[in-house]
Amino acid sequence: MIEALFNQPNYLAAKKTLDAVALRSEAINNNLANLETPGYKRVDLAPSFEQELERASSSGDAQQITSLTPSLAVDATAKAASKDGNTVHLEQELMRMNQNAMTHSLETQMVSSMLAKMRLAITGH
Repeated sequence: MIEALFNQPNYLAAKKTLDAVALRSEAINNNLANLETPGYKRVDLAPSFEQELERASSSGDAQQITSLTPSLAVDATAKAASKDGNTVHLEQELMRMNQNAMTHSLETQMVSSMLAKMRLAITGH
């Protein structure tokens, strides 16, 4: 019975989003660390993951959500601003870091709220 509570599609999607947020945070940190490395190509969460997660979440299939794994990919849309070929832009990375932090906060609150509801249902208070 407990397993059924933790296999709800909304809960699984929130957990997968938190996995993606952690991976994106690593990518942003790597991008910032390589800000001045000639030829470095910016990396980010693979765009296909977000599309697949949205598709799986809308289907409501817990197995489909569970099977997803976030991964990193070179950002093909990033353009070099200097002659050294580096595609990392400080301002954009800082903006993405803030967006990622807000997503983390939102998803953490959602998971905490779901767990609080489960605790309320189990304990009655």
